[in-house]
Amino acid sequence: MKLQFLIVAFILSVSGNAQELFSLTEPASNMAARSIGFRLDNSVMDEINSSRINYHLIPEIRVGVSKKLMIGGSAFFSNRNDRFRTEGGSVYAKYRFLSNDALQRHFRMAAFARISYNNSDIHQEEINMYGHNSGYEAGVVATQLLRKVALSTAVSVMKATDNGNNNKYPYGSKDSKAVNYTFSIGKLMLPKEYKDYRQTNINLMVEFLNQVNVGSGKYYMDIAPSVQMIFNSRSRVDIGYRKELSGTLLRTAPNGFFIRLEHNLFNAF
Repeated sequence: MKLQFLIVAFILSVSGNAQELFSLTEPASNMAARSIGFRLDNSVMDEINSSRINYHLIPEIRVGVSKKLMIGGSAFFSNRNDRFRTEGGSVYAKYRFLSNDALQRHFRMAAFARISYNNSDIHQEEINMYGHNSGYEAGVVATQLLRKVALSTAVSVMKATDNGNNNKYPYGSKDSKAVNYTFSIGKLMLPKEYKDYRQTNINLMVEFLNQVNVGSGKYYMDIAPSVQMIFNSRSRVDIGYRKELSGTLLRTAPNGFFIRLEHNLFNAF
């Protein structure tokens, strides 16, 4: 009964913001304090000018240290080098520094950072700290919740370094920095009326993901629609498709499907 009460209290405290859990970007809100989350990201991407399919698997553990601070660690696996193998990992932290909350609406801002290590070959001009490049990323994110609709935008700067196993960054130091900017919108579709934490939530969302290389000025613009299902207020499944709308950056596999599986343990410590 105590655990059920904690879950219900948590859901009521964030009533209406289940659609704030975006598929490819992080909102300004954190996971619940003293909670642990287990996440499994899968991406199946079509390699350009080839029949090859690039599969990336990224397991992650996330911890809600407090209502303001969240940390996480992930590992990178892929089949890029003709066999499925470990390629590295990253650590992530997010600190919410602003909260303006009201009934069924809020505005929040947070700062975040990621440090990554990767030992795979560097095969594209796009800089990606989530499974491709070694380096670091830092940025800010702002999220506005308006009843059943959430809007979120983020800006971050990245610096790529040499990958491990003597995989030197091939594009030069001038082109090793990039700016990411994203915009995400999500809407809670079901349930129409919240009555119980065991109800399945269905969210629809679309995310726009963009990058500009500081040195070369090359860029890409992507769109990623997805559907998200949340079960028993603990587990979620996201399914979506990422598609390049426009771009000049060299990218080996910009288009494909992604699936996210996640399970959370509340009041874990």
